[in-house]
Amino acid sequence: MTDEQRRKTHFGFQTVVEEEKAARVGAVFHSVATRYDLMNDVMSMGIHRLWKRHTVQRAAVRPGMRVLDLAGGTGDLAEAFAPRVGGRGRVVVCDINASMLRVGRDRLIDEGRVGNVDFVQADAERLPYADESFDRITIAFGLRNVTRKELALAEMRRVLKAGGRLLVLEFSQPAAPLRPFYDAYSFKVLPLMGRLIAGDSDSYRYLAESIRMHPDQETLAGMMREAGLERVEYDNLTGGVVALHRGTRL
Repeated sequence: MTDEQRRKTHFGFQTVVEEEKAARVGAVFHSVATRYDLMNDVMSMGIHRLWKRHTVQRAAVRPGMRVLDLAGGTGDLAEAFAPRVGGRGRVVVCDINASMLRVGRDRLIDEGRVGNVDFVQADAERLPYADESFDRITIAFGLRNVTRKELALAEMRRVLKAGGRLLVLEFSQPAAPLRPFYDAYSFKVLPLMGRLIAGDSDSYRYLAESIRMHPDQETLAGMMREAGLERVEYDNLTGGVVALHRGTRL
């Protein structure tokens, strides 16, 4: 592979140079930030809350733990983790997008839930934390937007404590019988919803395309093992539309 090829990546179905992807993804989430939670409810018919609840249960967070929620955006996972880690623990919401962080911080402030929650703007490929800083790391519907997933996974493994767990909740490859319906919904209904509700059909077209370009269940499991994580396994949710991958740093 040449240097020129290495600099290329996907932005949905488009091929772009790596330096462009972060800016383009940033523009997408800046556009949808204030309507992000509403659109998630509408697009998934509320099922995304069940997927996230499953993630929280699987995380098995205990009092005193330090939790890093990457691409934490509007703070819904942090809201669930904060009472579980208690006053001796800490939850860090980390997102590259300032607009998403602002929405999440404002919402948790309004709800009085920021006592043990920090908000940090940072890139998942270059985490500003020392080795072995966190007991748990979660990333929900964010990994597919990362330019170099292998670097981000290696960073997540680096900042996990020994015995700590990474949980990746992401859209994946649905079972074959679901795919025709899923494709029709993704490429026809989602952009229309984006236009009517968020005033932005292009961003939701990108989100549908980014899901198709994301590694399937087994490929992502292999990437996590290559990053040095062990005991890697995954749960298929809603027929494989979404998968929750888990890995441990031993």
